[in-house]
Amino acid sequence: MAPTKQAPTRQAITLKGSTNLVTEFFKYAANTILFQRGVYPADDFHMVKKYGQTVLVTQDLALENYLDKILKQVNQWLLTGSVTQLVLAIISKDSRLPLERWVFDINLVEQPGEGSQPAPAKPEAEIQAEIRAILKQIVSTVTFLPVIDEPTVFNILAYTAESVDIPANEWVDTDPLAIEASKSQQVKLRSFSTDVHRIEAMVAYRYEG
Repeated sequence: MAPTKQAPTRQAITLKGSTNLVTEFFKYAANTILFQRGVYPADDFHMVKKYGQTVLVTQDLALENYLDKILKQVNQWLLTGSVTQLVLAIISKDSRLPLERWVFDINLVEQPGEGSQPAPAKPEAEIQAEIRAILKQIVSTVTFLPVIDEPTVFNILAYTAESVDIPANEWVDTDPLAIEASKSQQVKLRSFSTDVHRIEAMVAYRYEG
């Protein structure tokens, strides 16, 4: 007798779909930050249509491969609920001082208890509108963030559960690249949520004034 396949639950499908949406958001958010903050030359980016608006994406193959590799791992950690925060840190190339930390907190949306009526699925159009608003806000931050007039590099930090498997030679324990409290200003950005994940965003920047 052939084994019967169990139909996937709505939750399993939602988790995978949500994970892909969140991973894709990080890709476009990282590209937007790297472009807007001048970490890479403007000529390295080209325009694509996404979320009903134009976004800029790198054409630099090395950067594209680096981001893809990182996001593939992040996708796996999201599926297992092992990652709680991603940080894109912009660092002075010469002094190695962290200048900005773009922080994305990853929370799980509380699910209704057993026997409770499941919440209606959140429309994808609503999720995309929330993502669109965050990306527009990232673009608008150039109006108040200090001008960066020196060469910079960036690093992506992932905060994970202690028990998580870390691929050898790809991720290492590192300095949190924090900005001293006395020289740090913070701005909370918009958030977005799916049926499974809620992403809260903020930027901390070095302010010497």
